[in-house]
Amino acid sequence: MKEVQGGLDDVLARLSAADPELSESEQHLGLELYRLLARGAPVRREQLAQALAVPTREVVTLLEGGLRSLVLYDDDKRIIGFGGLAVVPMAHRFTVRGRTMYNWCAWDGLFIPQLLGVTAELESSCPQTQATIQLTVTPAEVTSVEPRETVISLLLPDLSLADCTTEESIFRFCHYVFFLASPEAGTQWTSRHEGTFLLSLEDGFRLGRMHNAVRFGAVLGRAASGGTRPDQHDHR
Repeated sequence: MKEVQGGLDDVLARLSAADPELSESEQHLGLELYRLLARGAPVRREQLAQALAVPTREVVTLLEGGLRSLVLYDDDKRIIGFGGLAVVPMAHRFTVRGRTMYNWCAWDGLFIPQLLGVTAELESSCPQTQATIQLTVTPAEVTSVEPRETVISLLLPDLSLADCTTEESIFRFCHYVFFLASPEAGTQWTSRHEGTFLLSLEDGFRLGRMHNAVRFGAVLGRAASGGTRPDQHDHR
């Protein structure tokens, strides 16, 4: 199996170097936006401002700052995606409490459950064999996967994604990150896609938790130690 040279710390360092560095206010807004999107519908900026108890102009400023390469909008400027979670169809299905959403790439489904504090059912397709791949991911672990030999491909960005539009970052990174049905299928696929490599699901999950800690830092720590959970926001 074609794997990355060096450990997960090296991979994390490369990913973090390409990521926008978020202020504490941007981190707080990002977590709240994940929770609102997890209701399964587009989010208006006024709705996000109300949830954060701040003026809408402050939300607009934050969204147009360090978060700008992480946000997807529809034609009405409603937010339809953020940081790997979308409420419009994409290749990777992400289901929480019966609500179907989508991930921008396969790896998103491994780290977003921790951010939401929920268990998610993932469904995707192997780009090499077209086999259906299904996983159950909790905030703490991957509890089931079919096929059992599934691995994940990854790509180390060669530029700062903070300087890209969201659509460009999806095209340059997410379109290379898939679940593959076996190490053999993964090796065949990565051999045709320069710069890609394979990780086990366990390492992909560990890398996701490491990535969450870097991107959301102390804000995530406070949420985990008693902050608001997504279901507390959702009274529908």
